[in-house]
Amino acid sequence: MELAVGDRVCLSQSPPFFKTAEPMPMLRPPDTVALADEGMITEQRPGKTWVVRFDRGSFLVDSDYLRKLG
Repeated sequence: MELAVGDRVCLSQSPPFFKTAEPMPMLRPPDTVALADEGMITEQRPGKTWVVRFDRGSFLVDSDYLRKLG
């Protein structure tokens, strides 16, 4: 699956935790973002990690946990 900045995505499965995409990141519990919540990719980080902006904030999410919409 090819992902790019600007793509709309949702979670295909819940990660064990979420890491905020802030200069000083914090860990958040897995129920911070629901599986049905949609977000938009705003940045690519090294490896398979993407910054995804959800309604509850921006988080670092591995591409294994994302599903492209549309």
